[in-house]
Amino acid sequence: MTKAEPSSTPATLLQLKITLLDTRPPVWRRVLVPEDFSFEQLHRVIQAAMGWEDCHLHEFLVGEERIGPRTPDPFGFGDEAETRPEASIRLRDMLGRRKKFRYWYDFGDDWWHEVAVEKRLPAAPEDDLSPRLVTGKHACPPEDCGGPWGYAELLATLADPKHPQHEEMLEWAGDLDPEVFDANAAAKAVAATVRKRRAKR
Repeated sequence: MTKAEPSSTPATLLQLKITLLDTRPPVWRRVLVPEDFSFEQLHRVIQAAMGWEDCHLHEFLVGEERIGPRTPDPFGFGDEAETRPEASIRLRDMLGRRKKFRYWYDFGDDWWHEVAVEKRLPAAPEDDLSPRLVTGKHACPPEDCGGPWGYAELLATLADPKHPQHEEMLEWAGDLDPEVFDANAAAKAVAATVRKRRAKR
């Protein structure tokens, strides 16, 4: 659990829509986060909101800037020296008036997310500045299912009882229903990513 640092500037909340690209049915989440969050904190919120398990590498792409964890990449997909440290860079310092940026999760399956800045909301002193889930739709794909292409194949196999791998994939995927999104569970997971804060008076 990470603790957000206090800000000396008036608090602003960002309303973000996180959309998983190239998936059907479309998977998306809407969250509120403080503008003074670090990209590391946003990473944790995205993982919790989407339903990922945070077991693969990740990176943000803001314009031409790459932002991610300062950990060696054993697969050689990126150059650590070219990646800015996500723990020390705050959203307000990188985004400016930018409307969109991207989040890349699992450098093998290539889950790309578009993060749209829908609104910038001034926070009142009594407002809770903890991150929170607003809404969302459709289930997150399972980890290690092969990216958007593999997920499409998985859903087709699950929907076809005559497919030779139907029973095997049914056992592997469990009770996966692509239409179902457990908003209550996701909201609790998002809230648990950081301690509660209040806007400065």
